[in-house]
Amino acid sequence: MGTKITGIHAIEEALKNASRGSTLYLLRGDRRNSSLEMKAISNGKTAVKKVSETELAKLAGTQDHRGAVLDLGVRSTQSQGGRIREMSVLDFCKSLEEGQGALVLALDEITDPHNLGAIFRSADQFSASLIIVPERRSAGANETVIRVSSGAAQYVTMATVTNLARELDVLKEYGFWVYGADMDGESSYGTQFSKRSVLVMGSEGSGMRSLVRAKCDHIVSIPMSGHIDSLNVSVAAGILMYEFRRSNPV
Repeated sequence: MGTKITGIHAIEEALKNASRGSTLYLLRGDRRNSSLEMKAISNGKTAVKKVSETELAKLAGTQDHRGAVLDLGVRSTQSQGGRIREMSVLDFCKSLEEGQGALVLALDEITDPHNLGAIFRSADQFSASLIIVPERRSAGANETVIRVSSGAAQYVTMATVTNLARELDVLKEYGFWVYGADMDGESSYGTQFSKRSVLVMGSEGSGMRSLVRAKCDHIVSIPMSGHIDSLNVSVAAGILMYEFRRSNPV
């Protein structure tokens, strides 16, 4: 068996591009997910199997299946059909046309897959072109990320890198300006984001690492007036993506 997806919205999106060998497992006698069954049948590539609660729970593992599990039949995350699309940072830069704008997110040691999934969802809404995550000490592409993103993770390309600071240099060579998020930065409300921008989000515990911070052209913050001195990283990323889009509408 390969990558397994739970969550109605995530399964719906994955079924649009599911490949042969994929299987939709549904809880026997449960009519709640009949629409998923019809979508699986109509794509002509996904088998449908009705199984017991015990079998479905085993397939879902620690995830809440709610009567449905989609097994994509593959282990790789490097293509479409319910998997996260991947590309190197250099190939991404080379794919841009002259003068074309782009929004890139660089996530520095964000380890919670729920946060990563939520960031993917916002990235899809704000038309981000690429999400960069380090190979080590970071959440990677998995079933939880796809489920939490409600399927949006299938539409935003990801680059997994060994050295985030070095990849920021590559982006800068192709005309990107790098904006690091930090509480001590200048207000994001007054920031005019470049047409080619990288937003760097650090971990909730320690923020950006010093080597990554040193690569930033600007440090920006989100003005706040509440009693808690920080936002969840996925919420902060969404706000900054909105600020970028205010300066650079699609």
